[in-house]
Amino acid sequence: MWNCREDWLIIFIYVLSVFPLVCFSANFVPIDNYLIDCGSHTNTSIGSNLNFTSDTFFKNFLSTQEDILANTTLKSINSTTDFSPLYQTARIFISSSKYTFPINKKGRHWIRLYFFPFSYQNYNLSAANFAVTTEHNILLSSFSVPKKNPVMKEYLVNVTLDTLVITFTPSNNSTAFVNAIEVVSVPDDLIADDAIALNPRREYTGLLTDAFETVFRLNMGGPSVSSSVDPLHRTWVPDTSFLIQPNLATNFSSIGAVKYAKGGATENIAPPSVYGTLTEMNSDGDPRSNFNVTWKFDVEPGFQYLVRLHFCDIVSKGLNELYFNVYITSLLAAKDLDIGEKTHNTLATPYFMDFVTTPSVDNKILVSIGPSDVNSDYPNAILNGLEIMKMNNSISSLSASAAVSLPSSHGSKSKKVGVIVGVSLGIFCALVAMVGGFFVLRKRRRQLAQQGDSKTWVPLSDGTSHTMGSKYSNATTASAASNFGYRFPFAVVQEATNNFDESWVIGVGGFGKVYKGELSDGTKVACKRGNPRSHQGLAEFRTEIEMLSQFRHRHLVSLIGYCDERNEMILIYEYMENGTVKSHLYGSGLPSLSWKERLEICIGAARGLHYLHTGYAKAVIHRDVKSANILLDENLMAKVADFGLSKTGPEIDQTHVSTAVKGSFGYLDPEYFRRQQLTEKSDVYSFGVVLLEVLCARPVIDPSLPRERVNLAEWAMKWQKKGELARIVDPTLAGKIRPDSLRKFAETAEKCLADFGVDRPSMGDVLWNLEYALQLQEAVVKGDPEENSTNMIGELCPQINNFEQEPSVSVEQSEASSLDDLSGVSMSKVFSQLVKSEGR
Repeated sequence: MWNCREDWLIIFIYVLSVFPLVCFSANFVPIDNYLIDCGSHTNTSIGSNLNFTSDTFFKNFLSTQEDILANTTLKSINSTTDFSPLYQTARIFISSSKYTFPINKKGRHWIRLYFFPFSYQNYNLSAANFAVTTEHNILLSSFSVPKKNPVMKEYLVNVTLDTLVITFTPSNNSTAFVNAIEVVSVPDDLIADDAIALNPRREYTGLLTDAFETVFRLNMGGPSVSSSVDPLHRTWVPDTSFLIQPNLATNFSSIGAVKYAKGGATENIAPPSVYGTLTEMNSDGDPRSNFNVTWKFDVEPGFQYLVRLHFCDIVSKGLNELYFNVYITSLLAAKDLDIGEKTHNTLATPYFMDFVTTPSVDNKILVSIGPSDVNSDYPNAILNGLEIMKMNNSISSLSASAAVSLPSSHGSKSKKVGVIVGVSLGIFCALVAMVGGFFVLRKRRRQLAQQGDSKTWVPLSDGTSHTMGSKYSNATTASAASNFGYRFPFAVVQEATNNFDESWVIGVGGFGKVYKGELSDGTKVACKRGNPRSHQGLAEFRTEIEMLSQFRHRHLVSLIGYCDERNEMILIYEYMENGTVKSHLYGSGLPSLSWKERLEICIGAARGLHYLHTGYAKAVIHRDVKSANILLDENLMAKVADFGLSKTGPEIDQTHVSTAVKGSFGYLDPEYFRRQQLTEKSDVYSFGVVLLEVLCARPVIDPSLPRERVNLAEWAMKWQKKGELARIVDPTLAGKIRPDSLRKFAETAEKCLADFGVDRPSMGDVLWNLEYALQLQEAVVKGDPEENSTNMIGELCPQINNFEQEPSVSVEQSEASSLDDLSGVSMSKVFSQLVKSEGR
């Protein structure tokens, strides 16, 4: 805790940094405004309105094992006249170090990082190689700054916690450094949740949760706009050097004509010095002019980009004079665009449009403007400003080199090929024999897809009628027995969760908070409450209902019901007393699990996944298998949960489903990551990572560790190939695992992690081997010459009766059991799940 003196010092520094902004901009005053000059012993003023405070005043913010403050006597630093004082000092790190910033207002924040390499004593900062991360995003990975070139990296991140932690991690034996840091609040309306997606053209939603890196910010037709002029301290550069054919363009300026209108673009979106200048067609009024003005931008392949175009018609003398087309990478982004019509029949009023590109397979983006056929007498087209921002990929990274941590046999080439999608497509299973309410669900889904301008989600029901045949939809009480699969009234959920008491929160995820609850009949439930403004949450909400309404298996978490009243998205599940597998492995202080308990948990989860893959005519691929999505009941029985990303598998005559990459960093199948081709083997890979997590009891990705240990799968496989995996097993299991059981378990995990799906076992094979590993732990197998083999299905069938502890399970016995749930057979019996022929 800070003492009183330190609290007042921080408040004083904060007031000093904010006061110039209050004087400068009446539009927006950031609640959080940390400007830090790293490595400096004194404060530094930039221009007349930016005061950077020495980070020696922020010792409570900094966690580092060293205190290396560097400086240079170099006075002239290229192209950084305003900010050059910041680049003359630096803080150097030789181990993982963190800045922790208290956050007073959650939401969007700028993170600006300043880097300039120079030599100091024995440290050559030009040779520094390091990563920079926050709690939720990888900003930089394997990053080096070109010699004698100062660099400012600007990011826009969504902060959801009370603190923002920025971690600098040197690579291998290298160093890390930073010259200055900004962490500044951003207006809530700077980036909306929605945009226009290209190819195919449709509404794109989910931007609120994305992180961005500014790649280009241009002032068309005008000079540079410095940070001292921009209300949010952005820098805009001229567009001239980006024009492919400068002779086709001409400039125009009328800054005084710009009129901001209520409800439209504000000065925070872009200042008058941007909207008051433009680049237009150099047509000289010739009605025969028919060409495009095009700008070219070099970008990093494998990412989506948010392209923001700024328009302000300061050239027209009257309304309906200017119509033009806009193209982004040869795709028609806007046809017959009339800026006056967009600004409610006004001229010189700022307007902007946001577009999201498809994942870039090329290293360039082209933006073009050209004439429309609507008004061919005076062909013209304009553009006032442009911003291109890289969007984080599915592993929450803004650095392509972060993909190196994924296992791959394709070397450096695979680093470039990772085509990752941040688009939420709303997954839908075609249901034939469901109750009439599902037809309403499908109809509403189509309606939602057509409502391109809608910014709130459409409920599954109308608020009074039931959508899944529930006769209890207007009731005030409910029970699990009477309302399975039905829509719950909001009042019932409120009562069950004590009006969503924060002390009843048992988990928080991307969809929302999870509350413990109790229905009127005493049934304990878990209520996952989504964010009604999140379109991505809506897709997951629908998918979860569709998927879990079909499934009934003891190793899948059961959906009891849902609530969609009052624009709510609430899913109600059976309550799992012991939480997630992850919480029992590390980080929560819970008692350690025995090896037998861990094996039985893995077997239970494998049974659930095997059922998903084989229990229906088409496989269901979970797509987000991880230890946090495997829950434990009061008896530590495992159940697979969270089907928001699930997708039905390929048709019988197909080998895969082509789809956007979704999943969790560290668990993601590298083949799916590279090729965007989804199969059941993608779940097998993720489950293989879970097996190693269960064995080693550590996070699958830990950036604070040395580089070779960051990725659990890579690190463990190195030891496995040496035959020494036992050296990294959870210390609490030391001496408690039979060598044969460990060997079988390790071989199974290794097979799951094969680079290519065709080389991985099915979930049935995995289940078979895990049950065998359990038997090896509990009993001696007589006369087994093949105990080192991973795929034991063919070899072990004649030997089942050799187990001394348990009788075998016959085919006839198993076929008499339920075809929908074979998991009723005792978990300790051998291979009980796989006697169904259709399970293979």
